[in-house]
Amino acid sequence: MSTVRRAAVVLAAVSALALTACGPDEEIAEPAGTPTPVASPSKSATPSKPTTPSGSPSKDSSGGGDGSTADPDYNVFPCSTYDVKFTATRAEATTSSYLLKVTNKSGKPCEVLGHPIVTFGDLDGAATERGEAPGIEDEIRLEAGETAYAGLMGGANDGKGKTVNSIAMTMNTASDLEQTPLTASTPGLYVSPDKNSVTAWMDNAEDALSL
Repeated sequence: MSTVRRAAVVLAAVSALALTACGPDEEIAEPAGTPTPVASPSKSATPSKPTTPSGSPSKDSSGGGDGSTADPDYNVFPCSTYDVKFTATRAEATTSSYLLKVTNKSGKPCEVLGHPIVTFGDLDGAATERGEAPGIEDEIRLEAGETAYAGLMGGANDGKGKTVNSIAMTMNTASDLEQTPLTASTPGLYVSPDKNSVTAWMDNAEDALSL
């Protein structure tokens, strides 16, 4: 066999061997550095919206977001005897009536509620409430220095009562707040057991004495 023919036979054998080593089902490796595709996230992997922690105060769209509201009376508390100055002035001798006045001396607003609680010197019991008290929406707000009024009637002298020279007053605070009673001199106040009474607080003296 000639040299040329021998070389051709060897070359053919090498080529056949190479084709046998690489089968039809074998994948060809990708060149190094080719990026691996990233799978798109499914809908369930989408983060949900953050929720408000349990117990956290919610913001009030009508207020300032701190629990307060637009109501100007939101932080105004009922007046107590610590907030007011109290006086009593004789209004009519024949009915033994007095005009009661409380003036806000606290330097901040407070609300006057319902009827005053009035006791008569050393007599037992308190004055009977006369007339209805204003509703919640009609409560009297006292700015610093402003005054509210009530009418106190001892009743005509029917021989069943007693004359007292002083009264004591506490405010209705709609709570069990302990108060120091305020006293006022009431010379000649005759207290009839069945006819004494006091009006609710009013924003003017005329209404307080006309009920």
